[in-house]
Amino acid sequence: MKKTTALFAGLALFLSACTQTNSNTQTSSISQGIPIGVALAQTSNVALLGQEGIQGAKIAEKYFNDKGGVDGTPIKLIVQDTGGDETGAINAFQILINQNKVVGIVGPTLSQQAFSSNPIAERAKVPVIAASNTAKGIPEIGDYIARVSAPVTVVAPNSINAALKLNPNIKKVAVFYAQNDAFNKSETEIFQKTLKDKGLDIVTVQKFLTTDTDFQAQATNAINLKPDLIVISGLAADGGNLVRQLRELGYKGIIIGGNGFNTSNIFAVCKASCNGVLVAQAYSPQHSNAINQAFRAAYLQQYKKEPPQFSAQAFAAVQVFVEALKAVDKRSDIAKMPLDKLRSELNKELLTRKYDTPLGEIAFTPVGDVVQKDFYVAQLQVDANGNNGKFASVKK
Repeated sequence: MKKTTALFAGLALFLSACTQTNSNTQTSSISQGIPIGVALAQTSNVALLGQEGIQGAKIAEKYFNDKGGVDGTPIKLIVQDTGGDETGAINAFQILINQNKVVGIVGPTLSQQAFSSNPIAERAKVPVIAASNTAKGIPEIGDYIARVSAPVTVVAPNSINAALKLNPNIKKVAVFYAQNDAFNKSETEIFQKTLKDKGLDIVTVQKFLTTDTDFQAQATNAINLKPDLIVISGLAADGGNLVRQLRELGYKGIIIGGNGFNTSNIFAVCKASCNGVLVAQAYSPQHSNAINQAFRAAYLQQYKKEPPQFSAQAFAAVQVFVEALKAVDKRSDIAKMPLDKLRSELNKELLTRKYDTPLGEIAFTPVGDVVQKDFYVAQLQVDANGNNGKFASVKK
């Protein structure tokens, strides 16, 4: 009986070794497309952000494949839904890595999800490029983690400067933030530090959840303190509803929205109440380089509206993978390279290059954080009936 058990155990080890070898060996299927994973939210309240990322990634897929892919081999995006929580992101990463055998991953949607899912990719040595994760500490998760989404420490203060330019008499500020989301907790820290550095008085800090829909109590408490400025760190659904309820309760001062507001989907949530909200941005449709003009034209043709930041960042993330893959392929035929070797070489290459993207010229620090020089502030402009809105650039 023990011999039989030992025989089966030995056979199992042999089969496991074969499976492991196969999982790390690039097969001829790469000729049908180089698999790049896209782990973004298609469901839950986070889908308002994730879907825009998928749109940008798919435009990048067509754009680069029309230009010949990687030495004639097309890229093939494989999309997995992360939903809005950590479990969804973990599952998406595991499927992309272990079943789909992707060379790299774009995602996840939220920083909160990244802190749970990125370590899985790090252990598997699969490069990840975040397209919308801006919280402090994302690239530091590991050697295989990078981002094209500029950190909140760089972007957030710009909107406060814009608000003070619009109204130099701002003195009192009310702060709101979603306490159950890592990014929004990180962002509000930067907002609050900037406000204090400017000598402004934070009269209240109100907390909420990204799943909340009723903000009457928090909004009333803040308005009673007569703030000159309100600063919100939330996502599109919750943040948009908060803005709408603040306006309905009579608040007429300036409102700043954080990075979660950087989606055209917010107009459907707060409609005319969005008008005038300030948002700092890492992307402008008006950026003049050729690749942004091509990206913008493709987006306008397909979606009949200006491309939002999350779409541009997802496009840039796919672009980084494509250009790095081309560089690796010039040195050694990637079709003949074991998968683990390809992932490793790709990760090393992508961190060493500069890229001319819709975001402008970007590069990476040794730890994987994006280096970007062009930033903007937009003011939401919505027509009176709330049906149409746009992000209008504010002059610096």
